[in-house]
Amino acid sequence: MKTEPVVIAVDDFSRAGANKLFDDTALYLNSAASEGRMASNKKLFICAVGILVCFFYFGILQEKITRSTYGKSDKFTFTSMLVFVQCLINTIFAKIMLHTLMKQGQDSTRHLYYFCCGFSYLGAMVASNMALQHVNYPTQVVGKACKPIPVMILGVLIGHKRYPLSKYMFVLMIVVGVCLFMYKERPAAAVATKETLLGMGEILLLISLMLDGFTGAIQDRMRAEHQSKSGHMMYNTNLYSTLILAIVVLVSGEIWGFLVFMEKYPYILYDMFLFSIMSALGQVFIYLVVSDFGPLMCSIITTLRKFFNVLGSVLFFGNVLLPRQWAGTALVFTGLVLDGVYEKKGKKKAADK
Repeated sequence: MKTEPVVIAVDDFSRAGANKLFDDTALYLNSAASEGRMASNKKLFICAVGILVCFFYFGILQEKITRSTYGKSDKFTFTSMLVFVQCLINTIFAKIMLHTLMKQGQDSTRHLYYFCCGFSYLGAMVASNMALQHVNYPTQVVGKACKPIPVMILGVLIGHKRYPLSKYMFVLMIVVGVCLFMYKERPAAAVATKETLLGMGEILLLISLMLDGFTGAIQDRMRAEHQSKSGHMMYNTNLYSTLILAIVVLVSGEIWGFLVFMEKYPYILYDMFLFSIMSALGQVFIYLVVSDFGPLMCSIITTLRKFFNVLGSVLFFGNVLLPRQWAGTALVFTGLVLDGVYEKKGKKKAADK
């Protein structure tokens, strides 16, 4: 019986094997990338919820401390002391986290960057708190909603960042919304007394925004040059802020006035402690977002939480908004949401490539 020889097409076999190996590898990489994106999105969602919850209560306490009347007519005016206590508790909290739940190894970031961040960060907070002595909380909140604007501008100038055209369009939408909210009607009485469109409260908000932009630009440089981790950023930034403010409250003598006020109204300490704890917990989430997703994404999330603070202020403290201001508020947060959606789509396209 004659058997036919078996011919094996080596080239075809090798090609088929190589193609299968390539397909399997591509499938694995795509699956890993998909899982990585899901994990990243989950982390961003958890951080966003943490920021919203912590800073919602933080905002309520901030307005309660700075705008309440104590006794018959006393007001809390010790903004540097308030920020000092906040930064001190943030520093202690960050140090504990670095030695327990957030062990992140050695940090190579230049301390000059941390000093600059600490200075601009505390300056922004002091100016923002001082603004509350001149404007109501919703005005302060919507004014601070402009934060992505200086973060973007100074990110381009100092952090060497580049943004798509859609980013500028959404930022313009935010600007228009803020202008609608902040615009002051000028009745005849105001014209007669030469009242200006920009009062002290608005000027302080502009200073705070400028310092926010500087902080974001420095954080971009830190991430690009040193891959700075969240725990180290939180600890060192608050440490330098605490040291600078310790000098300020001693030299200005504000600490002595605060001690007299505290002796007269000791329950202020309870509100200040809760205020600082909410700040510390919220900052853990903030610095996680900054280190993993960038300061612009962080500014978008923190601006979104301000919308809920506006609602909280209206509900709990009776602040009334005009229809024009509600329209401006809606425009601001619509721009923020669209910006977040388009940024997510852009990242997904880049990852797919």
